[in-house]
Amino acid sequence: MTIWISIGLAILGYVLGSIPSGMILVRLATGRDIRRIGSGRIGGTNAMRAGGNLTGALTGILDVLKSLLAIEISRRVLPGTPWLEVLVGLAAVLGHNYSLFSIDWRKTRFGQIPIFHGGAGGAPTLGAAAAFWFPSLLIVFPIGLLVFLFVGYASVTTLVGVLAVILIFSVRAALGYSSAWYAVFGVVAMGLLAWSLRPNIERLRQGTERMVGLRAWWRNRGRPAEARSPSTPHQ
Repeated sequence: MTIWISIGLAILGYVLGSIPSGMILVRLATGRDIRRIGSGRIGGTNAMRAGGNLTGALTGILDVLKSLLAIEISRRVLPGTPWLEVLVGLAAVLGHNYSLFSIDWRKTRFGQIPIFHGGAGGAPTLGAAAAFWFPSLLIVFPIGLLVFLFVGYASVTTLVGVLAVILIFSVRAALGYSSAWYAVFGVVAMGLLAWSLRPNIERLRQGTERMVGLRAWWRNRGRPAEARSPSTPHQ
């Protein structure tokens, strides 16, 4: 019986993670389809590009809450099972990255195939970390904000945030304060995010990733628009 409940909770995590917050909010704010704008991703960064700062911020908050809610439900149904919390959290990240509710159909010579749109996974990873140990939010968010403002790449911000999650829960596990399963979550989530961010990582390597934050403002001050930092769509 427990195994079927666990499978059901993992499916619930995927479905909650699939809720396309950015697509819904951008549609309400602008009437546009976020999947046709910028990078085509439906997470907070592209929502900010497509619908403005408020839309992007609300998208980020809702994307954090998706995984947090999924894990809290799991914890109440089957308490004391950190491995299940991790499974549900990872399912929510997968749902966010490959949303069930944001599918395009691409025509190929073999027929139509589904294309799952989604985000990079940073926000639901943060939400899961908050569910595991809420003060982690108060550590990871300021680190991410500083990286975003002063390093200037959203993709790097996401990866550094997940690295912070891994370090936090590795230290807590080593000290006996929490389950080592939560550190495992961080490692697997890092793999999922790195896979989603492959184009961004390649652009970072080539030096063409779009710069944002205070560093971009400082670099672009006084320059004409055509001379500013690369505007290649990203995250």
